[in-house]
Amino acid sequence: MALELRHLRYLLAVAEHGNFTRAAEDLHISQPTLSQQVRQLEKALGVQLLDRTGRAVRLTDAGEAYTHHARRALRDLAAAERAVHDVQDLSRGHLRLAVTPTFTAYLVGPLTAQLHTRHPGISMTVRETTQDAIENWLLADDVDLGIAFTGPHLPGITATPLFTETLTLVTGTHHADLAHRTPLPVDNLTGLQLALLTGDFATRGHIDAYFADHHVNPEITVEANSIQALTEFVQRTPTATVLPEAITHDHPALHPVPLAPPLPTRTVALLHRTDAYRTAATHAFTRVLHDYIGTRGYPPPGRK
Repeated sequence: MALELRHLRYLLAVAEHGNFTRAAEDLHISQPTLSQQVRQLEKALGVQLLDRTGRAVRLTDAGEAYTHHARRALRDLAAAERAVHDVQDLSRGHLRLAVTPTFTAYLVGPLTAQLHTRHPGISMTVRETTQDAIENWLLADDVDLGIAFTGPHLPGITATPLFTETLTLVTGTHHADLAHRTPLPVDNLTGLQLALLTGDFATRGHIDAYFADHHVNPEITVEANSIQALTEFVQRTPTATVLPEAITHDHPALHPVPLAPPLPTRTVALLHRTDAYRTAATHAFTRVLHDYIGTRGYPPPGRK
């Protein structure tokens, strides 16, 4: 039997779902056809790849070894196909970008607009997720680039520092007087009502650590998993929040209030898989990104 790519995809689907029926539904083929194709692959290789004796279908040791290389082979073939169809004149192309949540509030929109202005033939897919997920997606070739932060990275991930992101207290018109009392001693937060991101945001972890380090217990009246919701709360109610200062630059109704001691800073980074093929669209977006950062005057990496 000649080995075909569908055999690899079928095996990986069964391994992912742990069940032939669910895998067949995902692949849009019949369960008997899927089972037959996987058995053909096992026969061609002369080894059992799946343990079918339990309630869930599991990979054998041989199956684990084989699927590791199968995933890499399919990833490399997909990259090769993109390279063949890559258009260097940028008349068309596609970019797959993943970002951590705060960047959708102040960075992704302007970057998308500038990329479209310069290269209207390039389409984009933008996904918002955690940094861990971004790095795993990069390694799996599910995205081309990620915007997140420097720090420990998974092996195979390259990070290029971009600028320093500064967290700040953010108020609306209800507390406009605080904007003139800067920097505001952190002790003054006692009694101030705050609306903060939920605990599943990495940013919230930095905020909570800052409060704990300075023995401050502000009154947290609202928690939300949406930055847009927080900015709406701050503009319409007598609450304040803590967000990247850059979010206030294009919002006249939001006022940054630096604290003393200052809130922590983080170094924003552009992430990519070290050995990934860099498409013309990827290079174009990278140029747009660096140009935009230069025009906004964000603090360079390492500067507070």
